[in-house]
Amino acid sequence: MSAEPRDATVAYPGGLRARWRWAGSGQAAAVFALSEAGGTLIDHGPLSAEDPDARCRAELRVDGPRGAWSARFASTVHDEPAAVYWDTESLLVVKYGFHAFGLEAGDGALRWSHRSATPILVVMASPRLRHVLVQSELETFAIEADGSVAWRIAHSDVVTGAELVGGRLVLTSYSGQLNALDPATGRPTG
Repeated sequence: MSAEPRDATVAYPGGLRARWRWAGSGQAAAVFALSEAGGTLIDHGPLSAEDPDARCRAELRVDGPRGAWSARFASTVHDEPAAVYWDTESLLVVKYGFHAFGLEAGDGALRWSHRSATPILVVMASPRLRHVLVQSELETFAIEADGSVAWRIAHSDVVTGAELVGGRLVLTSYSGQLNALDPATGRPTG
């Protein structure tokens, strides 16, 4: 049985108001039934699957100072979509399933997409970093504004949590270990 559609409303810096709607596999019609009219609509689902409507689907509607836009996503795993506003680059960085997307905050245009080998847990941005951090279950990526990978680290244990704390990227593993990395370089900190 597929999960019923869920909704969330989030405010991001820069006057962006976002509404999310998502559901499990095969529920595209239910997710898109409440789509709002107006603005541009971009479907990024084909970046994740040949038949995106057979997968889990999510829709993001953003209203901001430059107008309204909507973007659709697909995932092979049921996941709650999330985003972070990267203010220095004016990007809304979205994570859904195995993919991260760098979207222009003003109009939703795709600047880049990145696929991980494992589900993405969180995306993080800071004006003190020249890249955004993408944390999956087994890897940490630093993605530049143009979508190139600045650095990448593989982990030997599944990461269950990641936070920027006191100038460090603190990772919690499935076994309960805490590891701290320099978010600028990916190197371990002492």
